[in-house]
Formats: sequence, C-alpha cells, structure tokens
Amino acid sequence: MSTWRPGKRVAIAGGGPGAISTALAFIKRGYDVRDVRVFERQTECRAIGGAVLLSIPVLAILRSCGISLENFGSYTSTYFKNKWGKERALLPFNEEVERRMGIKGWQYGVLRSSTFQKMLDLVPEGVIFCSHEVTGYEEVEGEVEVKFKDSNIKPIKADILIAGEGIRLWLEWWVVEPGWEGKPLPEDPKAHVENILEGCSVPMRQPVEDTDFDTQVYRWDIYNRPLMKQWSSGRIVGVGDAVHPVSPYAAYGMGMAIEDGYYLAKALDGVDLRDLRAVSVGFELFERQRVDYVNHHMEFARYLSYVFHNLPWPLAKLRNLVFDYTPFLKTLLQKAYLIKNLRMRRWIWRSFMSFKCQCNIDFSRW
Repeated sequence: MSTWRPGKRVAIAGGGPGAISTALAFIKRGYDVRDVRVFERQTECRAIGGAVLLSIPVLAILRSCGISLENFGSYTSTYFKNKWGKERALLPFNEEVERRMGIKGWQYGVLRSSTFQKMLDLVPEGVIFCSHEVTGYEEVEGEVEVKFKDSNIKPIKADILIAGEGIRLWLEWWVVEPGWEGKPLPEDPKAHVENILEGCSVPMRQPVEDTDFDTQVYRWDIYNRPLMKQWSSGRIVGVGDAVHPVSPYAAYGMGMAIEDGYYLAKALDGVDLRDLRAVSVGFELFERQRVDYVNHHMEFARYLSYVFHNLPWPLAKLRNLVFDYTPFLKTLLQKAYLIKNLRMRRWIWRSFMSFKCQCNIDFSRW
C-alpha cells in the first residue's frame, strides 16, 4: 500500500463485472497498478452463470477497454412469444445506433464466464487482491480507512471507496412465479416445473429435459427493493448490484454494472481525489448520468414482472388476448425500451453539458 499515490488511491470492494469494469475504466484514464486496488472475498474472481445479453453501449465500452469484438458473441434477436410459440413482439434493432457505433445488431448473446474472463485478462498484475473481504470503512482526516474480515490483514487508507458488488446470480434458464414469505417448497421440483410448462412449445421444455435437478437447480426468492436516488456519501460510492440489484425479468444487471464503472471513471477524470469537494462534484455528475437511467430499467422490469405474473385470472386472460392479437406489446417495448433509452442518453449528454457550465470545471480531458 505504500506505493499508492495520494489523490489517486481507489479501493474497490468486490471482484465481479461491475468492479472489474470500474478498475479497467480508471486504468484507461491514467491510473496504474499503484493506484487501483480490487478486493475480492473469494479465492479468485470469476463469473458464474450461463448466457447473458449485452447491448451496443456495453460492447462499445468493452471495446474502449481493449476487448476485440471479433467473434465476441452473436448479435441476437429478442422475441416475446406465447406458450404455443406464436410471436407477440420482436425487439427491433436501431439502425442509427448501429451505424454510429459501427456494431451490427442491438443485443449480443455471450457467455457470462467468457466475457468476464476477457475483462480479467486486461487487468494488470497487482491490482486484484483475492481472499480480502471488505467488512467496513471509516472516513477520517480526508481519507477512508477500509477494513477487512481477516484480522491478519491490516486496514488500508484510500482516497475513495467504491462498493462494487452486492448479489451473486447464476441464471442459465429460469421459471418465475409469484411467491410469499414461508411459501412451501415443491417436493419434486422437476415435476413442478414440468407442470408449469405443460403444453408449451419447443424450445421452452428442452432445458428441463437437459438439466440435472439434483445438482443444477435451486430456488431463488426475488425481492423488489426501493429505488435509490443517491448512490454516494462522502468518499463512498456504489456501482452495480451494490446500489441497484435487479430481478432477472427483462433486467440488465451485468450490462448496467459495466456501464457504471465507465461513467464513474469518466466523471472523476482529472480530479484530485484528495479534494472532497471535487470528488463530490464528480459523484453528483455520475449520479445525474446514471440513477434515473438505471431506475427506469428496474421499474420497467418490475412492470413486466407484474403484467406477466401477478395479474388475476380474468385480467390475465384479457392480457393474453391483447398480447396475441394486437401490437400493444410491441409498441410498449419500443416506447419503454428503445425510444426511452435514446431519449435518456440524449438527456444525459445535455445534462452533462449544463452541469459542466454551472460548475465552471475544466473538462477538457473529456
């Protein structure tokens, strides 16, 4: 720790995609192995789970870190279908975004583990400290003291502490149904899932046939937490699941966590991290760019979860008729997802330019 440079000391708690993206983003902006420290509680940093969808903005961020997009994944068409396989809606590509980014498609299907490994391969040696579980912190005299679970590891002092992780997920395929506290577990999970999928078309039943229910299936209770309007306090700031844990239903946890790291490093570019006022300004800019955007995704995921899983039978029947025989779902997805995304990103840029002028800060390095 004695090699840390005052004003550049960045401590990151957690070693998942959000944390590693944050470390890479700071390194890309002039920080080196003397400056950035990632503390992971496990014996190694690894991503668990299967496939994940990443959109063009995330791919552009990974490309800016040095990851080649050649053979990176397969651009994917996202369909919403009913149980009999009839298409209800197709999430369209955006040609303008494709052209400007130089990336074909809108979403790419990739393996979570291989994508995360490509990120890890870019992290210089000496940045990641495994078996270092962060348990607390204390802000003292212009620094933040980071404490660890292992009493043999001495606390370290940094300029800022970034909470990088919150919830571990493992999602290959999943079946969602309403639940409540104390709901009994099914005696035969496979039979339970097969009953839910009875009458459904291929490929919905295929994963069940290919899965070992004794070793590869578990129950996961999902709780919707209140949306946070602020992710920072003093010298502490959160990214990814640490501040916006999301349900899997139409959500975008890994992608948003990767975006968070990029935008946080961008907001603090050129800032002397010893200056709490400058750090606070950077955190505020980061939150202006990210909080409303991320909260929109979380609200949209919760709305879809309610529409698809919590409606009582008469309304569910009406919902199915509307989704099957009208363009309502397609219109909803276009308006709430693609169009809102584009408007939000334009707003982020206008907000940044206004914020830059109000604060009279030199952002020439941007």
